[in-house]
Amino acid sequence: MKKRILAYLDYIDKLLDESNKNPEVDRNWDKEIEHHLTQIAFFAHERLVHLIVFCLVAICTVMCILAFVIKGELLLLPLIVMLFVLLIPYCMHYYLLENSVQKMYDQYDRMIGKREQYFSVKR
Repeated sequence: MKKRILAYLDYIDKLLDESNKNPEVDRNWDKEIEHHLTQIAFFAHERLVHLIVFCLVAICTVMCILAFVIKGELLLLPLIVMLFVLLIPYCMHYYLLENSVQKMYDQYDRMIGKREQYFSVKR
């Protein structure tokens, strides 16, 4: 997923940069915007699923830590370690998804701006 999202962000950035360098190149922005909205929906759904999984793993980790502190069971330590091993990559992946979808929103604004006057945030 990481490779796909980064490749797609790069593809859209190249389209936008190419359009800035050569404004006379005729591109069907309506079609590109439609495809972009589809990709935003895919990645936003992926982001939601990973948020839910991330939260569940985090809750399980906290519950195991609390159980270890309260009961002092050493058998919980391997489970806590395994949950942390899962939690860290989930956090990194969710961070990538969140920031990438936010960047896609910015790209969308810039794409709309290619065909008409549109809202944009100063960078």
